[in-house]
Amino acid sequence: MNLHEIVSQLILDTRGDVAGGWWAFSPTSSVGVFLPEILLCATIVLILLVRVFSWGQRIDVFWPVLAGSVLALFLAAVHAPAVAQRMECFTGLLVYDSFSIYMRSLLLLSVVLVVVLTKLTGILNHEEAPDVYTLVLGATLGMCLMISANHLLMVFLAVEMASVPSYALVALMKQRARASEAALKYAVYGAATSGVMLYGISLVAGLVNSAHLPTIARVLAERLPDLPGDEAMVLTLGVLMIMVGLAFKLAAVPFHFWCPDAFEGATAEVNAFLSVASKTAALGLLVRVVIGIGVVVPPGLSAGGGETRTLLVAGPSVNSDSRGRVSPRLDSDLGETGPRGRVSPKLDSRLGETGPRGGMTPFQGLLGKLVALLAMLTCTLGNLAAYGQTNIKRLLAYSTIAHAGYMMMAIPAVMALAAENPALAEKAVAGLGVYLAVYLFMNLGAFSVVAFLRNVMHSELIADYAGLRRHCPGVVVCLSLMLFSLLGIPPLAGFVGKFAIFASLVEGYQVTGQGYLLLLFLVGGANTALSLVYYLRVVKVMTLDPDSPTRGPVPLPLVSLPGFFVVALTLPTVILFFAWEFLNQYALRAAQQLLG
Repeated sequence: MNLHEIVSQLILDTRGDVAGGWWAFSPTSSVGVFLPEILLCATIVLILLVRVFSWGQRIDVFWPVLAGSVLALFLAAVHAPAVAQRMECFTGLLVYDSFSIYMRSLLLLSVVLVVVLTKLTGILNHEEAPDVYTLVLGATLGMCLMISANHLLMVFLAVEMASVPSYALVALMKQRARASEAALKYAVYGAATSGVMLYGISLVAGLVNSAHLPTIARVLAERLPDLPGDEAMVLTLGVLMIMVGLAFKLAAVPFHFWCPDAFEGATAEVNAFLSVASKTAALGLLVRVVIGIGVVVPPGLSAGGGETRTLLVAGPSVNSDSRGRVSPRLDSDLGETGPRGRVSPKLDSRLGETGPRGGMTPFQGLLGKLVALLAMLTCTLGNLAAYGQTNIKRLLAYSTIAHAGYMMMAIPAVMALAAENPALAEKAVAGLGVYLAVYLFMNLGAFSVVAFLRNVMHSELIADYAGLRRHCPGVVVCLSLMLFSLLGIPPLAGFVGKFAIFASLVEGYQVTGQGYLLLLFLVGGANTALSLVYYLRVVKVMTLDPDSPTRGPVPLPLVSLPGFFVVALTLPTVILFFAWEFLNQYALRAAQQLLG
């Protein structure tokens, strides 16, 4: 391609093939599908500009932040362009599909609720509100990119964009030494894992000569059957290093050490944001990376046009010599991809012979078993460590770790079923989507109650929750319902989420006969029983124990703005149990384009 063709292709990708001036964009252009993120950027710029002018000091930035977040949610969930198949945008760095729409909607909904929570709790004063909201929206922007990442460098950049503002948010209470210590631990640990992940990215990209996820899958599908032992070791090491960075964002064992300290040092409002929004983005990224490099999916659309493409880059393969020089035969095959990246029928047929049912099967098994091991360790350690906690935020932190383990269990089922039954693999991803939707309400609701009780009790110790039913029975009922939903018992929505994940494991075992899926199911069930004790302990303290002698009255009625907010988060944990089919169908539509 000459320079003119490259520039024309870039313009077409950015604005689409539409008539009009430079500011005209088609809905399926890169800019057209990126409007929610652009709106978040505009909101950040607006609240920073407001501080420049003297009259801006009198404006409550909560309102423009809320307006920008709600409008971004509307553009992401309601006004999102519908595409018939997955579409790559910004020259393949990001991907837009039904999964992006679903996950981005959940993420932006959680941000809207967290912004409202900060207003109701009054945690932010007039001076620091613009800075904090800038960090929240900046982290949200990085999380949106995590959900849509289609390139390993975008994976790294998105993780960093989401992580760096989070470090500062943990230190929100600057006058508290514990908050500063927690933020420092979080930042140091995050920097170390980011370095490991970047090195792993360099290994994988260097091995296949590309960082584009679909290209990596296609090259591996061709090369894996005859991959030399030393290159197989490099590939395994690179994948393990990339998983380190993803495990850090998920707070998965053994990269969870930052989570309890960060949650105890940070405010409950920040914890709500990190436990819900960050988990949604991290799990979305895990799905993107594992499926992106482990499953060969049909090429999708390119932004601004309807032609199919895949960005296949030449690299050492089974057709290369011992020094890695590509043979003329492979060069000719790759050369047939053309200026728009269309893969030649000859190459498509070659990949089809060594696709998911052939050369990729061992690699899929490696990815599935690696995630399964992390999931078992994460949920088990999270539940066991929660037993001895005396601070409600640390207890919920370990609960968050355990739930990350439960949600990760969907990935092994996806990898096991991707080759045998793609429809059931999509159903497993849909189960993860259902779990995330109900987890948003029950976990955000639990941290909201903790924040409101902190304001009136000035304590976050579980012992000081003793006898709360005599002071604020409505709030105690709401918190108990959310804790029981986190436990996963009917008739609450948490049961629907766990049932969807466990059902995918059983179906995966029945179809493939892989024993580790059954073991994963048994471990998940046993951990659900283990978690019963520490959730019930909190309910028992609030309802059966006598009043704490160190605490006065707790005025937190349901007939108040905080009470209405708590009820609004509690109702979905009950209603979604009975409306689970609607949520399930929505999640199934979200997963239908992941595997092509």
